[in-house]
This record gives sequence, structure tokens and C-alpha cells, in this order.
Amino acid sequence: MERTVRMPTQGARGTARSATTGPQPHDGTSHPLRVAIVGGGPGGLYTAALLKRLAPDRQVTVWERNAPDDTFGFGVVLSDETLGGIEHADPVVHDALQKHFVRWDDIDIVHRNTRHTSGGHGFAALGRRRLLAILHERCRSLGVDLRFRAAAPDPARLAETYDLVVAADGVHSTTREAYADVFRPHITGHRCRYIWLAADFAFDAFRFEIAETEPGVMQLHGYPYAADASTVIVEMREEVWRAAGFDEADERESVERCAKIFADALGGRPLRSNKSAWTTFRTVVNERWSHGNVVLLGDAAHTAHFSIGSGTKLAVEDALALAACLDERPTLEEALTAYEEERRPVVASTQRAARASLEWFEDLPRYLDRPPRQFAFNLLTRSRRVTHDNLRLRDARFTESVEREFGCPPGTPPMFTPFRLRGLTLRNRVVVSPMDMYSAADGVPGDFHLVHLGARALGGAGLVMTEMVCVSEEGRITPGCAGLYTGRQAEAWRRITGFVHERSPGTAIGVQLGHSGRKGSTRLMWEGMDEPLPDGNWPLVAASPLPYKPDSQTPRQLTRAQLTDIREQFAAAAWRAARAGFDLLELHCAHGYLLSGFLSPLTNHRTDAYGGSLAKRLRFPLEVFDAVRAVWPEERPMTVRISATDWAEGGTSAEDAVEIARAFAAHGADAIDVSTGQVVADERPEFGRSYQTPFADRIRHEAGVPVIAVGAISSWDDVNSLILAGRADLCALARPHLYDPHWTLHAAAEQGYEGPGAVWPAPYRAGSRRPRTGRSEAPKPRLSLSK
Repeated sequence: MERTVRMPTQGARGTARSATTGPQPHDGTSHPLRVAIVGGGPGGLYTAALLKRLAPDRQVTVWERNAPDDTFGFGVVLSDETLGGIEHADPVVHDALQKHFVRWDDIDIVHRNTRHTSGGHGFAALGRRRLLAILHERCRSLGVDLRFRAAAPDPARLAETYDLVVAADGVHSTTREAYADVFRPHITGHRCRYIWLAADFAFDAFRFEIAETEPGVMQLHGYPYAADASTVIVEMREEVWRAAGFDEADERESVERCAKIFADALGGRPLRSNKSAWTTFRTVVNERWSHGNVVLLGDAAHTAHFSIGSGTKLAVEDALALAACLDERPTLEEALTAYEEERRPVVASTQRAARASLEWFEDLPRYLDRPPRQFAFNLLTRSRRVTHDNLRLRDARFTESVEREFGCPPGTPPMFTPFRLRGLTLRNRVVVSPMDMYSAADGVPGDFHLVHLGARALGGAGLVMTEMVCVSEEGRITPGCAGLYTGRQAEAWRRITGFVHERSPGTAIGVQLGHSGRKGSTRLMWEGMDEPLPDGNWPLVAASPLPYKPDSQTPRQLTRAQLTDIREQFAAAAWRAARAGFDLLELHCAHGYLLSGFLSPLTNHRTDAYGGSLAKRLRFPLEVFDAVRAVWPEERPMTVRISATDWAEGGTSAEDAVEIARAFAAHGADAIDVSTGQVVADERPEFGRSYQTPFADRIRHEAGVPVIAVGAISSWDDVNSLILAGRADLCALARPHLYDPHWTLHAAAEQGYEGPGAVWPAPYRAGSRRPRTGRSEAPKPRLSLSK
């Protein structure tokens, strides 16, 4: 039998191991003959059909507590990728689905009486009842035992009497709860209420409509699922839902009021319900997906917000992967491990995208006053799965209209538009992020720094930042850290800034000033990051006498007199930086170093005027900022890097970060460089593509200050998307510039851009076109005939 090509299993950690106690398979092979499936939704039914088709002699039983035609929700959206998997695995189901799909390409976004349409998106949907009916018919034709209006037996009993138990019993899975100590589920509630409804007509596009009502902002998500029917989801923040009185409205009243609020979208038509109730979305994550011969599938294992249309898609893809792994692996344990290894990274990626989409709608009021086309582009790219480049491929006319509104000259990608900070105009939006090189001698930058920073300046970025440059010998992180506490160091830096200004005119170079605080006196990164020196240690100081790690040196708490001394050290280093020719100065108040240690409640336990409330924790960093600003030339900009979250309970919150940004902006900061974490050793970051950008986005919109976004931004497409959507003003990239010092120039070449935003140095102009390569494959046939 032909099966779908699945995602590679490389790179995920297998956690689905048989427990030493509890359910165990009757047979160690991965070809169980007796299979129990709990839950008769699309995931459970499709699993049943696939397993029965793979082994006709297999006994497969599905328990579903509801009647065959009972269902909640109305329409189901499936991607072309998912449909391709279904087509390969079971053409009978695929052909049946094809007969009932409605297809469309457009997305309509309606906001403040203006509709923007973006095409080329390729949706396919059908009614959920129809989908279930197709799967019921397929299961019956294959001989699956379907038991409706029947609660499944106790999970432990099923595990004892069946070779495999598939828990496809949804977000409220009783099977998962029965073994919660093994699966270790994490369930997160969210801030919006929503209700699933339907309309008896077909939208001609996927429609998002925003209603600004007296109680607050509400939104409609609508899409067709039949020639005469559409799904309609109405969503709003919890406080808006209560203010509007929906918490006291019954089902009929809720339906009527929603129809009235969105009368324009509905053309005055009514809405209907199906035991519809207001609910909040819950994100489900499990640390393990299997226990002995019990395995989780679909919403029982994971959920992803409906705004990216992923629930049924993920469940069907789970079914495909589980069936294939059971067919391929020699033992059940290996099969379930392979299933989890294959699906976990895919699901994690989808959940990250869904979380970004969910939070965008939760924070919708933040974006309402953006320019109308930028608002629409922001909505379309909210999950980071749709980007500037693929949106341009889908609908070039719409994307070009957004670019024109943003101010992009014709043929100029957003990343190559200029940006002004005080008296400095950057020719593009790319920043080489500060990266510690640990290669200085006695704090003096040498030839390595000249080549390192010079190469990246020649590479086309608008702004090149130094590593954290320490303001004192005691403020170094390692013996290899660069400084600006002596005249010799300043002269060495002048050599580097002079090279940049002479050989790469138009590129700005900035210096980041900082003090290590409690994270100092450690080994070079490649010898053991944050590990204490084996000898030659120097004493550490910090806001409070708290070691960074249990084996780290305990710092002394700074006295008032020492605070004054350090403030003057920062000012003296800034004065030297100005004389050394730097164009921009950044104050490092992030990553747990000295000034960051004052800002976080986890590292500042002081009881004097410099500890306690956020205003008091801000006091010393602001004093340092003011002292630096006083000696830094007026026309040259200053930025501040902060950790917008500590990724640890009780630490700096996103709300705190907005207030911190406001405070620095009020004191004259021209932009906030928004990083996160590295404040406490036991942090738990939520890594992922562009994972720190939502914090920059929030600060930009709520604090009203320009921001530099940083953190796993790796492609020029990401930069264009973030800039054009208005989530950031500048994008700082670190590792991509280590991989390719000419990253910015290569980004211009790959986009076919030639202009003032990316100027090739004269000696390099011959290399401004991608080199030709030999053919890697034979020419494809020009004509193909089939019987």
C-alpha cells in the first residue's frame, strides 16, 4: 500500500517509553490485532480505518459516547498537504472528500468599514457532519466495530484486554487524566471567550471582521463549508464578554445578539447554533504521549487555536503517522516512540504558530490604529507562517499596496528602507547584534575585532554593534572581554570605527556598554559558559548578594558609594566611546548583568531606595542612563537593551517590560533593544522562530517607542515581515552574521534589489551576483505520456 511521505524523525527526543508499571501490550510486536479507540471524532475514525486497511484481520473497536450524527462546530478546513497524505494512504476517503469540498482563495479583512482582500491562499472545507459520515461509511466498509452512544470502558481495563489503546477522546480526555502522572499534561487557559455558530449562506472568502462596540472589541471569523452554509466564530476578550452581558445571556439571546453586532458581514441574515456555548480555548501540551500500550492522539495529545484551522488537520496527520509507524517498526514500544518523535516537532511548530495567532487576537485592540493595509498585513502574518515573501507570491498586488502605504520605493523590500534615530539615519533595517567574542587582551580589542566587525560592516548591515564593552576591569565577564576603561582601549576602538567609516561609508557602528555584575569572573564561553575561573578570580558586585548558579561566586551587595563609582565608570566609558568615533551607544540592561540585576525582582532583593517596587528597581539603571546621556553627544542616539521577561516565575513580566521601556524613553532613549532571559539560571525559555519578537511588538505599540527585535530571526523574509507588519523598526541578527558576514548584501542579491539600502563595496561589486553552478540533475522530460 502507498503511504504519505512523512516528516523526518531526526531531531526530536523520544519520550514515549513503556512504563515499568501500568498498561502493557499483550504482544511485543508493533502489529496489534486487537485495537481499542476511545473517541469517534475525525482522528479516531481515520485511525481506525487506516489500521483496519493495513491489516484486515485486525479487530478495531471505536467507542463514541454521542450519536453518529451528533457533532459540535460546523465546518472543517483541511490543507492541501493533509489532503495529499490522505490521498496516498486511502484514495477512497480522499475521493469521497473531494466530492463535498468547497474551495476558495481569498481572505477578506474588514476593519472600520474598509475591506481589504488578499488572494491566492487555497482553502478547502466541508461540513463536520459530512466528514464524519464519510469516515463512518469507510470504517463500516472495512469492518471496524463502531459503538455509538457508548462510553468506553475504564482505560485500565481496555489496556488489559486490548493490544493497543488509542486515546482520541479530545481536549477533556478521560484517558489522559487517568494516567496524568505519566503523560504529565500542561493545560493553559486563555483570555478570550468564543462561540461556534453557523449561517445559512456561503461567504465568498475567509472573512475576518472587527467590531468596535461600546463594551469593547469583538471579532468574527467566518468561512464557507458548503454551497449554502458558513461557519461563524465570534470571539472577544473575557472582560468585553462580561461588559456586553454575554455572561448572563442564554444560547438564543447570544446567537441573536451576535447576528445583530455583525449584521453587515451577515447581510442581515440570522445565525444558528448547535448546542453552542461560550467557552475559552485551552492549549494542551503533554510531556509524554504514550504509556505502555496506551497512546494519545489529536486533541487529547495537543491542541492548537482554531484561528489557524489546525485541530482536525493535526488529528488526521497523527493518524497517518501512527498507522505508518505501527506498520514499519518491529515492536510496539519502538512504533510509539517513532510516532512521537515524528509528530512532536511538527506539533510544537504548529502550536507556536497557533499561540502567536491566539495572542494576536487577544491583543487585537493594540493594532486597531495602525494604517489600514498594514493592519491587514499584520493580521495575515500574525502566526509567522505566512510571510512577506510567500504573501507576495500569493497576491503581489495586495503586498505591493501594503509596501506603498509603508513608504517602500518601487522595487525596494521593507528591510532596505532607511530609519532615523535622532541625528543618525540608518540606510537599512538590519543590525549586527552584539556578540561577545572573548578575544581581547587586557580589555584591548585587536586584529580579530578589526576583522570581525570590519567584515560585517562591509557586509551591508545598516548598524554594526560591538560586543558588550565593559566599563571597568572588575566589570568584565571573562578575561577575554573588551573594555573602554583605559585610553589604550579607546585608541584601539578608534582604529576599528575609522576602518568602518572609511571603507564602508553609510554603515553605522555602535558600542554596547555594560558591567557583568554577578555573572563575571568566568571562563571563556568555549571553555565553559558561566563557569567560574579555576584561578585568578576577581571579586564580584551586584544589586544583591545572590550567586548566579550554585557553584558561582557570591557577589557583594553594592553600597551607595559603590553605586556612585560605577555610575561614573559608565559615564567615563561613554566619553571615551564618543571620542573613539562610535555613532550610537547602547546601555546593556539585559541578560542578568549588573543593571539588569537591579531591574528583576528575582535578582534585586534590596530594601533601600534601589529595591522593592519597579520604580525603585529602575532607579539605578536610570541614574546610569542619565549620566551616560549627559556626556554622549546630543545628536547621537542611545538605545537600551532589556530582558523583557525572565522566563521564570516571579520575574520581570511583559507588563513590567512595557513600563521599563516607557521609563527609559522618558529619559531620552531613542529605541529599546528587546531581548529576553539569561537573568536566572533556572529559566525556561519558549524557544522558536522569532520567539522574542512578540515582546518587541508589545513594547512598540504600548510604550510608543521604536524597538529593535532580536531572537532567532534568521531569514530576510522574517525581517521584511516584521518591519512591514509594524512589529519592529529594526531587526538584530547574531548567528546568521556569524555564518555569513555578508548576510545583508546577499539578502539584497537574492531579492534582486540594487539601491541605496545595500551598497556593495567597490572591490566586491563583481561578486554582487550569485555565482553560476553546474547542473545538479539531468534535464526533465519535456513531454510525458501516460497510458
